[in-house]
Amino acid sequence: MWLDMNINNSNFKKSIIEKSNINNLLTIRDIWILKRSELKELGFNDLEIKEIIIKLQLKGYDLNRKKY
Repeated sequence: MWLDMNINNSNFKKSIIEKSNINNLLTIRDIWILKRSELKELGFNDLEIKEIIIKLQLKGYDLNRKKY
């Protein structure tokens, strides 16, 4: 399943992958379960959060465990 993909094998920007690894977010699912405010607390900036949201939406998902 796409959500179980290792973040290192995803097509996210390098900065997103690095911040994910630092914060022990190893899979896309680990990011998907978070809220925007939680991502900000972990050091992600607005552009990175927008990229995450867009890539999740393209696969039919949204932050905070929402599925379309």
